[in-house]
Amino acid sequence: MGYYPSTTQLTRPRTNRMIAGVCAGFAIHYGWDLNLVRVLTALMIVLTGVGAIAYIAAWVIIPEAPYALPVKST
Repeated sequence: MGYYPSTTQLTRPRTNRMIAGVCAGFAIHYGWDLNLVRVLTALMIVLTGVGAIAYIAAWVIIPEAPYALPVKST
């Protein structure tokens, strides 16, 4: 599934996320591949440990996306 870069505020999506949606939020906002963002984040966490602190900080700082209202079919 391809995502296009978002011109709006960076948010954590409520769908297609594994832990907190930080990687999915960055991937959607910048138009990056979600799996690549997840692999790079995992490597930063394992190799440096700084990735874990950055992920937790992003989890707290980046707001969650608003709920989407269901579309009524007529």
